[in-house]
Amino acid sequence: MSSLLDLPPAETREIATPHGPARVHVRLAPDARAMLIMGHGAGGGVDAPDLRAAARAALSVGVSVVLSEQPYRVAGRRAPAPAAQLDTAWLAVVSECRAEFGGPLLFGGRSSGARVACRCAAAGGAVGVVCLAFPVHPPGKPEKHRLAEIDAVTAPVLVFQGDKDPFGMLDGTTTREVVVVPGDHSLRKAPPVVESRLPEWLERHLP
Repeated sequence: MSSLLDLPPAETREIATPHGPARVHVRLAPDARAMLIMGHGAGGGVDAPDLRAAARAALSVGVSVVLSEQPYRVAGRRAPAPAAQLDTAWLAVVSECRAEFGGPLLFGGRSSGARVACRCAAAGGAVGVVCLAFPVHPPGKPEKHRLAEIDAVTAPVLVFQGDKDPFGMLDGTTTREVVVVPGDHSLRKAPPVVESRLPEWLERHLP
């Protein structure tokens, strides 16, 4: 098996948003059946191993992949923008991708990026959402949970969550599958699991 980090070269370009340019890294699958747009964590980038594993898994079943960098990261800032700005910028990227691709779109991301994907799923018309380490609540503060964000998603959801994640654990529902992997919020051990489980889930939920 090739390395999980072994991805084809991406076409990288910027997309204008109301909060500055976002940067997208596009990898097209031949005769793509769908496109998966994924965002990064609050302080991380699109080269996170679990994001790259998800990209590789999607490409293996004919799903094009867009890894999207939020404007605050493009501008060189590490502190994330407010949620409303993140969502507005995300939907601007989605609009551009939909205009260019025209097929079904899936959303996804790790940590903060997963929250954005969930919050924007309905407005962006996502047919599915892939969450890597969804941050259920701040560490040690389970009462400040963000369950409403992911519970509001009516499309199928696949979640990869570490069994020792201090940001909390999710339960499965009729539309949400949760894959528990060893480890914490970093999901360092998750890439092989992502690469094995994501293609099967995509095959079940895409035409």
